[in-house]
Amino acid sequence: MKATVDDSCIACGLCVDVCPEVFKMPDSAEIAEVIVDEVPEADQGTCREAADGCPVEAIHLTD
Repeated sequence: MKATVDDSCIACGLCVDVCPEVFKMPDSAEIAEVIVDEVPEADQGTCREAADGCPVEAIHLTD
């Protein structure tokens, strides 16, 4: 699975709180970043939880 964050991100930090293994909020960025090329199988559940909880639906997952 791959994760991406689009420009509608409001930098709320929910994704980082839920799944820090996949997302980070850089100090200089205004949107969250994905820090892995492929989401590890062990983190796919929390990554989906982060995507589902995103208040602006900025996280997109592809298999």
